[in-house]
Amino acid sequence: MAQIRIATDSTADLPVALLREYDIAVIPLKIIFGEKVYRENVDLSTQEFYEKLAVSDKLPATSQPSPGEFQEFYEELTKDGSAVISIHISKLMSGTCQSAGIARATLAERDITIIDSKLVSGALGIVVLEAARAAKAGKSKEEIMEIIHAMMKKVHIYLVVDTLEHLEKGGRIGKATAFLGAMLNIKPVLTIQDGLIAPYEKIRGKGKALDHIVELTKDYAEQHGNLRSMLMHANALEEAVKFHQKVSTESKCSEIIIADMGAVVGTHAGPGTIALFFYEA
Repeated sequence: MAQIRIATDSTADLPVALLREYDIAVIPLKIIFGEKVYRENVDLSTQEFYEKLAVSDKLPATSQPSPGEFQEFYEELTKDGSAVISIHISKLMSGTCQSAGIARATLAERDITIIDSKLVSGALGIVVLEAARAAKAGKSKEEIMEIIHAMMKKVHIYLVVDTLEHLEKGGRIGKATAFLGAMLNIKPVLTIQDGLIAPYEKIRGKGKALDHIVELTKDYAEQHGNLRSMLMHANALEEAVKFHQKVSTESKCSEIIIADMGAVVGTHAGPGTIALFFYEA
């Protein structure tokens, strides 16, 4: 039976240790400062990105991999006869799935399946990680596909941004436009709905917004049992650690992965963003 490789893109924001442990292949998206183009986590680390962002007078642009880059990526992954399940950022947020589809069409004889996760960042990362765990456990392609589609519906998503300015400028704000022009110090709790950033609730003050997410997590755990989660932060480690302590104290989580929100997602969410993604274990 052919080996099944799990692939994704850099917006999954998975820590390097997990990528290595589960043999997850990653194709990088790009960050563009002026005329300089960087491949995420290849030419530009997350720390370097936030340092550059802090002194830049203009928000950088982001770009998906080209079809040619995807073709090379898939050729390498399938050269030994492996099948590939390639799980990517929402097509409503990026042209990544489109590029992947064009590349797949040039490799029609190879077993490549592309999935629009309708998610991004840790939510995408959770789906990818569970698929990779299943592949490592020897599950069939059909079984892994079932797990992926179940996880896409199962993951809960809550994030708090310092400002909606980055989402607005990057055109990724979706239905969260309802929160623009809100009262001073309103920190919207956002989610992802139908592949786009969407409003969940308005809270006054970031601390209270994060506390509300803790309560939502606690309530869900009390009803459904043990959870697994991924906690992401955009250059806000100290705040993320405090938030982690509250989540781990208040709710039953057998796994809480703390990870950096990478350059591409960080461009649109903005520094200071804290996000929690969880699902029933």
